[in-house]
Amino acid sequence: MFMMTLSQLQQKEIITINRGERLGFISDLEIDPDEGYIISIIILLREGAPLFGKHQEVIIPWEQIITIGEDVILVKDEKRVYDK
Repeated sequence: MFMMTLSQLQQKEIITINRGERLGFISDLEIDPDEGYIISIIILLREGAPLFGKHQEVIIPWEQIITIGEDVILVKDEKRVYDK
């Protein structure tokens, strides 16, 4: 198994495989407290300027990750949860 730190993951741009959309970079991870596995990645959207210092977050389930490359992470874009 290959180990990677959060800071290494945060350097990789998230791109949707279906549309080639550039979502941005990982800002945080959601981790299962009992098992220690990553449940989802959290991205601050690149689109538009933040309103009153708030960014919109997108939560992408770990199962939607297709591959983690050297520079990018490719994800399916079928399910996105927007957190306001």
